[in-house]
Amino acid sequence: MLSRWLGLLAAGLLLAGCAAPARPEIRAGIDAAATLSNGDAGFARALAPRPFVFPRDHGPHPEYQIEWWYYTGNLSAGERQFGYQLTFFRSGLSPRPVARESAWGATSVYMAHLALSDVAQGRFYAYERFSRDAAGLAGASGEPFRVFLEDWSATGSSPQGMTMHLRAAEGDTALDLTLESQKPPALHGDQGLSQKGPTPGNASFYYSLTRMATTGTIRLGDQTYAVSGLSWMDHEWGTSALEAGAVGWDWFSLQLDNGYDLMFAQVRTSTAVSYSFGSLVDPEGRTTPLDPAEVQLEVLATWRSPASQALYPARWRLSFPGLALRLELEPRLANQELPVSVVYWEGAVRIQGSRQGRPVSGSGFVELTGYAREQGGRF
Repeated sequence: MLSRWLGLLAAGLLLAGCAAPARPEIRAGIDAAATLSNGDAGFARALAPRPFVFPRDHGPHPEYQIEWWYYTGNLSAGERQFGYQLTFFRSGLSPRPVARESAWGATSVYMAHLALSDVAQGRFYAYERFSRDAAGLAGASGEPFRVFLEDWSATGSSPQGMTMHLRAAEGDTALDLTLESQKPPALHGDQGLSQKGPTPGNASFYYSLTRMATTGTIRLGDQTYAVSGLSWMDHEWGTSALEAGAVGWDWFSLQLDNGYDLMFAQVRTSTAVSYSFGSLVDPEGRTTPLDPAEVQLEVLATWRSPASQALYPARWRLSFPGLALRLELEPRLANQELPVSVVYWEGAVRIQGSRQGRPVSGSGFVELTGYAREQGGRF
């Protein structure tokens, strides 16, 4: 979703001449929404649908200024529950390669986030890295698919790259996971052209692998857990800006036990929702755009971060009257706020509800941005 752009603001703060990856000061004063009003500096824009070809389109699209690869999932080791996030962001410095004599010369800057929710222990771990696509520090390719930042990586195999391997470790936390897509890519919006506001070009190319069977290991300290569950991958790229007045966004990815998957997102101003969109993916992998007028989102509770003082939604009711679908979402942990360069909340949720009068449950992820800025919160 568009929310992925928040990280590219932080990535853009790196000085191109730095000799090594930096660890920035943590602050919520960086305004991701405002940054999206920057000029496009000659980069291509997402204006019309295009064909998608895999595995090539798993890889980078350097003619566009911003790009991200997002992996989230709910996993278990017996009764022990975990949520995880591994995300890579690319921010283009130039739409065309620039000849440089130095091996440190870069065309893009990369940022990555690793987060893990240990539900049983009530612990949340979050880490951030930056680097440039130079000297083998970071980069991406499509054939074969790989995106990496130092030793954090996602790689693809199988003819279309739909089996992926994630590896990342930092401090007491590590994951080593294999993800196998159970459905074809879901192309959001108009055949993958996902509009983020009414202005032409305020859009991105956006697809998801909404149901990826996942196995592997998670390490916490000296304990390693064999885990399994479901993951979700988003890949999005474009050159765009939010509409005037936008302050943040809410994004939902939901996997139901009846085989349906849902993506829904809304862009907020300080007083209202300015734009929303979503997709429904059926058990056979057919994707249908959601009519925002047919989606009802209610906030049922809030949670205030003791670190940033931001006040976040903390429980939701999502209703789709035309689908006879009603869902309630609750965070697996209250505190899944990432204290990184752009402070935001992203975490695992559990789902209970009904479809056509029958009980339905599931799991998912929710991302909330702009709340620390709205509340004046800061570290």
